[in-house]
Amino acid sequence: MRYLALSFMLAVFAAGPAAAEQDLLLGADMSSPAMTKAEMSRADVEAMIQAADGKPIDLHDKALSGLDLSGLNLRSVNLRTARLNNANLRGADLSGANLEQAWLLKADLSGAKLADAKMFGITARDANLSGADLSRSMPIGDFKGADMSGATLVDLKGGADIKNQSMGLMRAVFTSVNLSGANLRGANLGRSRLEYANLKDADLTGVVLMGSDLSGANLTGATVTGADFKNVDVSGARLINLKGQSEAKDWAERVNIDRAVTQASN
Repeated sequence: MRYLALSFMLAVFAAGPAAAEQDLLLGADMSSPAMTKAEMSRADVEAMIQAADGKPIDLHDKALSGLDLSGLNLRSVNLRTARLNNANLRGADLSGANLEQAWLLKADLSGAKLADAKMFGITARDANLSGADLSRSMPIGDFKGADMSGATLVDLKGGADIKNQSMGLMRAVFTSVNLSGANLRGANLGRSRLEYANLKDADLTGVVLMGSDLSGANLTGATVTGADFKNVDVSGARLINLKGQSEAKDWAERVNIDRAVTQASN
């Protein structure tokens, strides 16, 4: 499964936007037991936590799809390449967890603690992360269609690092993600994909958006004080009633400015 996760990651992030959409989930049998079943029970996981006596447990590469792990203390747990599709992690403490190349399709992480979590290559399409705390986490992965409304993403490390990547441009994919009312103060989303994202009333104070794609996104009522808009594609984006617009960085350097929506329709 770890090789499947790696090949998936390369297909998604190394390809261009159009190709990446076509290649997404390519080669993965999403109906297989490895992606839909759990090889352990909640009681098994609880026993591991108890036996670890406060130390992080290792669940890397485990099949845990559909499992109820809500409310558990999973701080610094190793879930690298694990499958947690449709899993219930509501309110769980995953602070500092290793979720690199993990699968969390339609997983429920509402109210979960994910501060400082590693998420390089994660696949969390349509996941519920509403009200979750992802502060300082590194979500270089696919969150397309996820619900992050009211989430805390302070100092998020989602920017693409061209100098430190040997396999193409890895980036955060937040296409069609609901980030309404989310706190993204100080987050790095440079070169990320935010097409059609809902950023209504979100706090984007000091956010690095340089080179990102905000085409079709809704930023109505968002706070953009100190946010960096250099080379940001705003084609079709709703830039209405923005707070702190006069203090945004490189505001004149946006791409497709003439195609942005700046006034509410009657």
